[in-house]
Amino acid sequence: MRIDPRWQRFRATGWLVSAVTGVVATVQWYGHLREAQRRAEEAERTRDEMARRRAVEERLRIARELHDSLTHSISVIKVQAGVAAHLARKNGEEPAEALLAIQEASSDAVRELRATLDVLRRDDEPDGNGVELLPALVERARSSGLPTTYTVSGDRRPLPPEVDKAAYRVVQEALTNVTRHAGRASASVQITYGTGALTVRVDDDGAGSRRQPVPGYGLVGMRERVTALGGSLRAEPGASRGFTVLAELPLNGVS
Repeated sequence: MRIDPRWQRFRATGWLVSAVTGVVATVQWYGHLREAQRRAEEAERTRDEMARRRAVEERLRIARELHDSLTHSISVIKVQAGVAAHLARKNGEEPAEALLAIQEASSDAVRELRATLDVLRRDDEPDGNGVELLPALVERARSSGLPTTYTVSGDRRPLPPEVDKAAYRVVQEALTNVTRHAGRASASVQITYGTGALTVRVDDDGAGSRRQPVPGYGLVGMRERVTALGGSLRAEPGASRGFTVLAELPLNGVS
């Protein structure tokens, strides 16, 4: 039995249309799947960002409340110790050493609390922190009672955003540690623009511990930030006194 050629062409056309329709439907289906996956990932990122933001806001709220209450209490202790020392001198007596120690320790405690809160507040700033803001950071350290010098060497040039921010954070944490642990000290901050790396060095001449430090959250955070960029961090006591933080931040291969 002979089949009509027109019917064969019609059947072939039908199969072709069905195949094209199937391909288009499959492509659209995969497209919908990819879009749904993208939206799910975006929603997950949004939830994570909101959770981090809420955590930061809560941390800052607690820090401010602690700062306000503790600073007030310690300030009262400082004032009372100062009054007692003044009255002792007024009566021709030498104030007790314990009283003077309380007065000095309370002054140090207030200064450390303010420095800590300052760091927490700056952690909530936008991602604009970078090397260009280091002079202001050094000036704040000076105003808090820490004599600090700042020098830059090498050919200045724009830095990758991750390196720029990491350099700022390393100096920020290092100066905070000097304020907390070095006692009466001075500090120096040195930024060196090299061919393939940015070097950040912070030295102090304080009387801190001569042993290797026990890694705290600040030191661990610095190291993680630097190593995530493929760099290295060295934090150790100086040869005779003081402490050195030295970070090498590679510039090649960082966008």
